[in-house]
This record gives sequence, C-alpha cells and structure tokens, in this order.
Amino acid sequence: MRYTRFVNIQDLQIEILDTTLRDGAQGEGISFSVQDKLGIVRALDDLGVSWIEGGNPGSNPKDLEFFRRAEALDLKTARLCAFGATRKKGIRPQEDPFLKALLEAGTQGVVIFGKSWDLHVTEVLGAALDENLAMIAETVQYLKDQGKIVIFDAEHFFDGWKGNPDYALGTLEAAASAGADRLVLCDTNGGNFPETITAGVRAALSAGSLGIHVHNDADLGTAGSLAGVLAGCEHLQGTLLGFGERCGNAALAAIIPSLELKLARRCLPVGNLERLFEVTRRVAEIANVGAPENMPYVGSHAFSHKAGMHSDGILKIRPSFEHIDPALVGNRRRFLMSEVGGRAAIAERTKKLDPAVTKDHPAVRALADQLKTLEAEGWQFEAADGSFDLLARRALGKYRPLFKIDAYRVVSEHPGDPGISCCYAWVKVRADGNQEIGAAEGPGPVNALDRALRKALVPFFSNFDIEKVRLTDFKVRVIDGKDGTAAKVRVLIESTDGLETWTTVGVSEDIIEASRAALVDSLEYKLISVIERRFKGLF
Repeated sequence: MRYTRFVNIQDLQIEILDTTLRDGAQGEGISFSVQDKLGIVRALDDLGVSWIEGGNPGSNPKDLEFFRRAEALDLKTARLCAFGATRKKGIRPQEDPFLKALLEAGTQGVVIFGKSWDLHVTEVLGAALDENLAMIAETVQYLKDQGKIVIFDAEHFFDGWKGNPDYALGTLEAAASAGADRLVLCDTNGGNFPETITAGVRAALSAGSLGIHVHNDADLGTAGSLAGVLAGCEHLQGTLLGFGERCGNAALAAIIPSLELKLARRCLPVGNLERLFEVTRRVAEIANVGAPENMPYVGSHAFSHKAGMHSDGILKIRPSFEHIDPALVGNRRRFLMSEVGGRAAIAERTKKLDPAVTKDHPAVRALADQLKTLEAEGWQFEAADGSFDLLARRALGKYRPLFKIDAYRVVSEHPGDPGISCCYAWVKVRADGNQEIGAAEGPGPVNALDRALRKALVPFFSNFDIEKVRLTDFKVRVIDGKDGTAAKVRVLIESTDGLETWTTVGVSEDIIEASRAALVDSLEYKLISVIERRFKGLF
C-alpha cells in the first residue's frame, strides 16, 4: 500500500530565512568560527533556503570577516542578509556606526529589528513612543535608499500587540510606509499560544507582506510558526535544527516538511526536500553537536520501530505506523532490536544477510530468544547495529571469526602530580594460525587498549583501512546501581571510517572488559564490511 499524499504542492510559496548563523549562534554551547559559518552557508544553499542571515556585522569582528569572505561564495539559491538594529535615538541613520557596518557587509538584504512593545520602548530603550516610530521609519528609508531589500523584524510583536495593539500595529505601519519589503512578527519570548499567533497575524494582514519568527520557550515553536503561515504569513524564519537563545528557535527541519507535504506550501526548490536529512547532519557536524535524535522528520528516532506490533504492521502496510514515507525527507526506516521487537522486525533486519529469511525461520526464532536472554543480562542492541549484525551472522551460520584475542593487559599509572596519568596496554592476537602482539600507551585505558589492538591487527589486515576507524562517541551506563561500584556496566561505542558510522556494545562488571568487547565488535564489523565489498559472498 502506498502512502497517501496529503496535498498537492501548488503555487503557494513560503520564503525561508535561516538564522542559524545569527540567532542560532546565541544558543548555549554553540560557537562558530568563520570557516564554520562558510560551511553552513554552503549546506543551507544546497538545501535551497531563500535567505541566510549571516550575523550582526556591528557586534563583532568575526562577523565582519565572515561577510568579507562570503562575497567569494557562488551561491545557487540563497541570498545573504546582515542583521542589525534601528538607528540609535538622537542621531541620524547616516551617523549611526552600526548601520554603517551593516552596509559594509555588502549583502543584498538587511534585517532590521525594532521595538514593537511599548514596554520595551519606554522601559528598556528609554525612548518616547513617537521617537521609536521615527527610528523605525528613518532606518528603513535610509537602507532602501541604499538599494537594500529590507526585512523588518517587529521584536516582541505579539506581547506588544496584547498590551497595546494600536502601537504594535503602528510600528508595522511605520516600517511599511518607509518601504520595508517584509514585516516579520516576532514571538521573541516564545511564550504565546498558536491562537494568539493566529489572531495577531490576522490583525496585521493589512500592513503588508508578513513573516513569522517564533522562539521555543513554551515548546510551541513549530505550532506557532505553522499558525502564522496558515494565518497569512509568506515568510518564515527559524534555525535549521532549532539552535537559539534560551530554549531555541523554531526548527525549520521540523516545519518545512509539514508545510510542503501537508499544507501545500512550497518552501524549497523541487526535489530538495529529500536532502533535508543529509543537510541537517552536515550542519550539526559543523556545529559540533549531535542532531536531536527525537526530532520530527529528520531525527534518527523519527521512523524507528521497536514494538513488535508496530514492526509487524509496518511490514504489512507501510502507512500503518508512519505518517509519511521517510524517503521524502531523506531519512530511513529503522527496526530496533530488543526483547519487545518481535520476530518480524528481526527478520526484516537480517534480510540483508539472507533475503530468504522470514519471521518463522529457525535462526530468527533462536535470535529472538537470544535477544531476550542477553537483554535480561544488561545487553542492549537497539542502538548497537554493528553488534547486532555480528549476532545475526552467528545465528544464520554466516560468521567466520577473523581474529581472536588470546590475552591482554591494561596498566594505569598515576604519579603524585594531579592531572598527570599514563596508561599502557598490550594485546596478543591470533589470526590464520599466527600470533601478533601489539603494545601502546595512551592518556586513558580504553585509548591505550584500542591503539594496542590495532597495532596487533595491522600485520594481518594491512590493506583494510582499520587505521581510518575512529571512535566518535563513548557511553557508559550502570545497569543496576544497587551493586554500587561492583555493578555491571554497558559500554556503547560509536565508530566511523569517514564513510559509514556504526555502534557496538559490551557488558561486564569490568568497564575495561566491556570496552574491549565493544572495540572488538567495532573492528570486526569494519573488517567484514570491507571483505564483503571486495569479495562478494565470502560471508
């Protein structure tokens, strides 16, 4: 059965402005170098957004350097815009150094924010209400006279509209009368409900072409943004992955698919929605953060199925437990291996090893029983795809051990000087009837063991690129805390060779032994993958 397409895309175009490089950079733990920002611009341009807000050139030298270097970028679809405030009170726009920096950025568009909440005008800005209106109008007029496309962000619009609707709407009229191309209504505190967004947008429709900018402080960033578009906004601002001040901005990767697939609003060039998953990973990697696993549409959990009933339903009728085809956003379906997963999910996961496998195959039955036993002992395979692959190979009789560790030793030394330590490891490995010993040191026991194991394996597998394998994540979980420091621990290791990423697991009362088991699975998974690519049918 095919998925039902909710709508047909029509000529209802939504202009997307991504502010990851400006608003997103204000999020805790987010810091971009100039090179990072250039890389994110390329990624967002590949996705096909309309505008990329590059930063505030008047606030720091790094943003000035970014705009200087960005002039050399050959962008296909996106246009850059710089961000700044209206002129300061008491001076002309021509005399404002921040507006001068904004123009020096050399972008086609500029985003200007102004106060639309009378509370902010009088208590924060310390200006008269009429003076603020003049600041907005004169700034917009000045920038239009310089040939810029001007996007006016009405800061705190919805809070201002609730408190003094006439004044909030007056700020929009001041910007529109001076020639602003877009009037963006901002829920800057992120606390307004969708019905307030809807009513505020409808009240402002006569002012001009509207946009929506919502923060996520009440977990309503997506809902508020969609409400704004449905009420008449033609321009949408957010950050791709939801980075931003406090609880973040509305996440475009969670909003754009709903707009395109369910609300008949085109946001990206035709065919580009399928790149969404890949681009979110690129941006997360550049930002040095993990993409949220439970993020709608593009998270790794978005199309993951664990319960046996769900997995069985998906295999029979795809839309039974999925609201869209994951391929539409470049994601993929995952069946999680666990004691509640059911034989249908296990069979589906093992089909890549043996296409003839069904849920009634003896090996699948045996594997289901083994999963229940192992998970009762603390093992967990739903996030350990590499270890599950090896487990399934053994059950299907498609496994041949490539090497065996005869013995290993790890020693940690800690001199009296705090913070100074050194760890040593040696590993004795047997393969093809021969034996090799590898020894190494490292700042920690797992690192030393990993390096010693690779040294021992290289003579046997010198052209298998195991030196390219690197650890990208290492998690330790105490399985049952009642045993204190004698409790079993579960170690999950995520590895990559630069092309593929996989995860393996180990369990033991000894954290080093648990790490060893996960490391061995990781390297063995890599070796088997290389062999199968080069010599089809060997495994």
